[in-house]
Amino acid sequence: MPVSIQSVIGGEAQAYRALADMVSTTLRVALPGIIQSFDPDTVTCVVQPAIKGSVRNASGQPVSQALPLLVDVPVVFPRGGGCTITFPVKKGDECLVIFSDRCIDFWWQNGDVQEPVDPRQHDLSDAFALVGPQSQKEKISAISTEALQIRTDEGQAFIELKQSGEVNITTTRLTLNGNLHVNGDITSTGDQTAAGISQIDHVHGGIQSGSSYTRGPQ
Repeated sequence: MPVSIQSVIGGEAQAYRALADMVSTTLRVALPGIIQSFDPDTVTCVVQPAIKGSVRNASGQPVSQALPLLVDVPVVFPRGGGCTITFPVKKGDECLVIFSDRCIDFWWQNGDVQEPVDPRQHDLSDAFALVGPQSQKEKISAISTEALQIRTDEGQAFIELKQSGEVNITTTRLTLNGNLHVNGDITSTGDQTAAGISQIDHVHGGIQSGSSYTRGPQ
């Protein structure tokens, strides 16, 4: 029995569609993840992809399934010019996982320009983790719309830089390690203590009682 042109075209179209589906399901670009652990020595983490994948069962039907843990994932911190902004990465932190076009193994081990040791592309093995994306469940609140802030999630401590040039620091305790040099006036609403001596409550010895004042500082 002859085969109709429509059935041949339909068969080819279905084959191409199946091929396209297979390619797209194995192609990884980016997806949210959840940090499982962080290694500060290797600057890598273990990530659980937060979007499930799909596999086909024995009947050929798609079945939802969690993707495997991603291990030895390099964590991306803002860095350049010999300076780096770091922050503690904890289990449960949300992140964005992006996947390299090519195998990153040799580059990760040695830096510089390297050959891809494996022909894989957009693979789960070649991920980077950008910590910071927020789901509605984990999002922070009270984000300033007027200033850049480096802050704790709860907003109790922050460094704030305004467009006007003002810099504000809010904290329960500020510690400076090193010498402090100020070009300008210092205004304080509280006391200052130097070598255990209060600026407000200190006294001068060797002074006779009377209405005279001590001389100015020398």
